[in-house]
Amino acid sequence: MNNKLLVSGLLIGVLLLSIPVLSWGNWRGNFGVGGMGQGIPGMGMMSSSMMGMHGNMMGSGGVDLKEPVDLETAKELVNDYLKTSGMEGISLAELMEFDTHFYVETREDQSGKYAHEFILDKRTGSLSPEMGPNMMWNVKYGHMGGMMGAGATSGKPMVSAENAVKLANEFLVRESTRETAAEPHEFYGYYTLHTLKDGKIAGMLSVNSATGQVWYHTWHGQFINMESADGHAHQEA
Repeated sequence: MNNKLLVSGLLIGVLLLSIPVLSWGNWRGNFGVGGMGQGIPGMGMMSSSMMGMHGNMMGSGGVDLKEPVDLETAKELVNDYLKTSGMEGISLAELMEFDTHFYVETREDQSGKYAHEFILDKRTGSLSPEMGPNMMWNVKYGHMGGMMGAGATSGKPMVSAENAVKLANEFLVRESTRETAAEPHEFYGYYTLHTLKDGKIAGMLSVNSATGQVWYHTWHGQFINMESADGHAHQEA
């Protein structure tokens, strides 16, 4: 009996030692308070698995296709999902093509405010909630319910759109990216902004509308093409 307890205790000790410690330094560097924020350590791996899970739940793919999804097919997949998911009053606002996936923004028809951010896999056609601010800061539609203190779902945000651009540019200068922030898109709890380099789209970041924290989207890769709901298109030069 004592031997069993000893073995159990040793196993628990090994498991505890294997869990990474979330120090303040790691929090600052990874969450974007003082560095190129990617979220909580380990969140990228967790989000990827969650994204796969939600992609299967949405019933929008999950197997390798014969040909990669193109822009028109991506629009069809997103619009079909919005029609069948019960998301009334939500429409496709913007579709950005990157080398491995499409980035999707949706918007509320009545308020004009942005609602969701999705990732559509080019190989499988699966549609999944985007990791990062979409899950952690979106106080109305996010899977974490705005657990990082992004504020209320209604009312004027503490950080204005103008201040969001200012904070984004300060972050980009501090990180020496040679990028600048473009027009902010307001979601519930945060803003998402394209970043530009030499006048061309280079990446993306988000600014928390309650705390001013900046979260750079490091997972997109090479930008190729985009199209907004009003028909505006922008291709890589």
